[in-house]
Amino acid sequence: MAAMERRIKLTVAYLGTPFSGWQRQQGQRTIQGELESALARVTGAARTPITGAGRTDAGVHARGQAAHLDLTHGPPVERLAAVLNAALPAEIRVRRAVEVPAAFHARRSARAKLYSYRVGWGRPPLPWAGLRRAHIDPPRDLDALEEGLRLLTGRHDMASFTVPDPAQGPPLRLLHRAWTTSSPGRLTVHFLGAGFLRYQVRRMVGLLLEISWRRQSLETLRGLLAQPSPGASLWTAPARGLTLERVYYRDPG
Repeated sequence: MAAMERRIKLTVAYLGTPFSGWQRQQGQRTIQGELESALARVTGAARTPITGAGRTDAGVHARGQAAHLDLTHGPPVERLAAVLNAALPAEIRVRRAVEVPAAFHARRSARAKLYSYRVGWGRPPLPWAGLRRAHIDPPRDLDALEEGLRLLTGRHDMASFTVPDPAQGPPLRLLHRAWTTSSPGRLTVHFLGAGFLRYQVRRMVGLLLEISWRRQSLETLRGLLAQPSPGASLWTAPARGLTLERVYYRDPG
């Protein structure tokens, strides 16, 4: 009797610093490539494609990236995370593996994503405290930064906050909510949205920080939203500050 194919959803965390992003690339270390190689080693089968909810860029981290794969044989699903983690580099961890319906698709079934951008200034209190944080000058005008977040919330043409790429499709995106949390020497900007374009979060953060430093104005932001300028000349905040925190689906899991 032929083995039955199972669709498995993975929740994956990674420190993106040593990798060239999520997507498999010839001759480059990537998250997708490492996961697929580890899976091939533990199953003894040919390389099985693993589809992610999104393609994080080089240096970007994840606490809750979602992915799916189809298995016809291999370890029981309740042991899959542990078996994969034993074969993965220390910077990547599978936090959870669950069987899901065949119709589930990590990217197409996603309802929303939560990203956090962390910035810090001064000397980190612990050696590892800055691994997922961009080290920058402290924001000066937090009220202006918060006002910028309010302007970005809602449905907008975000062409100004990405790079021209016909493969991305229409640049209209819905940002459900954006807010900040802070502690001494640290600021985190959170974005909950239905989907994001390439570089969008980092370019939004870059402009917001420049507004807080009074190098740019809220009027600049209003203008870019009212009259989008594809590939606008904006500062892209460093990749090391960005983390994909969670991908949301209609069915919790």
